[in-house]
Amino acid sequence: MASRTLLLFLMLVDLAALCATPPVSSGDFDALYPTLEKFYVDLHQSPELSLHEQKTAEKLVAQLKPLGYEVTSGVGGYGVVAVLRNGAGPNVLLRTDTDALPVEERTGLPFASKVRTPEGTPVMHACGHDLHMTAWIGTAKWMASHKQQWSGTLIMIGQPAEEVVKGAKAMLADGLYTRFPKPNFALAIHDAADLPSGQVGYTPGYALANSDSIDITVFGKGGHGAQPQTTIDPIVIASRIVEGLQTLVSRQNNPMDPIVVTVGQIHGGTKNNIIPDQVMLGLSVRTYRKEVRERVLQGIERVAKAEAELAGAPRSPEVKLTETTIAVYNDPKLTERLVASLRRSLGDSNVIEIPPKMVSEDFSYYAQDGIPGAMFNVGAVNPQKFAEAQRSGTQLPSLHSALFAPDFQATLKAAIQTEVTELLELMGK
Repeated sequence: MASRTLLLFLMLVDLAALCATPPVSSGDFDALYPTLEKFYVDLHQSPELSLHEQKTAEKLVAQLKPLGYEVTSGVGGYGVVAVLRNGAGPNVLLRTDTDALPVEERTGLPFASKVRTPEGTPVMHACGHDLHMTAWIGTAKWMASHKQQWSGTLIMIGQPAEEVVKGAKAMLADGLYTRFPKPNFALAIHDAADLPSGQVGYTPGYALANSDSIDITVFGKGGHGAQPQTTIDPIVIASRIVEGLQTLVSRQNNPMDPIVVTVGQIHGGTKNNIIPDQVMLGLSVRTYRKEVRERVLQGIERVAKAEAELAGAPRSPEVKLTETTIAVYNDPKLTERLVASLRRSLGDSNVIEIPPKMVSEDFSYYAQDGIPGAMFNVGAVNPQKFAEAQRSGTQLPSLHSALFAPDFQATLKAAIQTEVTELLELMGK
């Protein structure tokens, strides 16, 4: 009986091995790298700000059309959708972001961006979107030339305006899920300035936060700074609001539900001895869970109005939600499945769980209405520099820094390997 049980077990192990997606090695993409490096340099030297990604979109279209994709541009602004149909199977969406940031590059790279807008604003790919696009094109090429290894419909999304969290909503509003195949899965990667190249980080569940930008205009009654009794000072009201907002975090919230309320701007007044009529506060609020977010937003308005009423302000503060995006939630079952595949491809030690972050991303909008989604982090720091920084305590350049530049070749290889491995896990024959 024992021998029969053992035999059955070994047969099941063999069957599982046959069913598992064969691991993809970085050597499978060697032929792609020379042309991809040229493409990356071009993108890096010619960044475009959010909502202005016209030439970037044209470059993506030019790369995709010869590969046999059905390519549509101008979706939700300068969005690009490329569809490759390959028989029966799941519909899988793979997104890249395309926009750059108003940052003056100081990396010292020979191909550093010198771009400025007509108004003189410097522009730089300081968040790695140029690398994302390069890996995305490499993945598109590999999938198009290896159709015998997978089946289904691949939906490649080149999304504009991620940095201002408007692009995903604009593409969806422009019929992304009605004009094109609706995905069964949504995937994305992002380079990471806190992981060595060659490593991939994952976070099951909440990975990135809800983000809400709020402007509060506080109204008072201006007058002479030497006669405050004749005024209602909006600067004092604003100061009390800033203090009161922190109790939403420290005294009105479960500490197991993270919240950040940052007042990043205070504008008011023109001269030292003049009490102004109004003051503006600019807030950035981060949360994870929907109910926590709603409670905090209601609390902010409540605190602002209460402080104004306490001071006898002539009118209630104006509270405006100016920019918002919802949290990125990595579907746990999908994440677990992809992690197992990535471990086979990249090695166990190179696929690590990382904690959630309070930064934000609008990739979250693709993974709604029952569509599972997952975003993985691809290390972008030279391993030797990373190890030295760990030893010395040196702070490495972060994303959005004028000094940030990914360890290009190693990061690109890991990014393409990650994307192709994930796609084959979901669509492989």
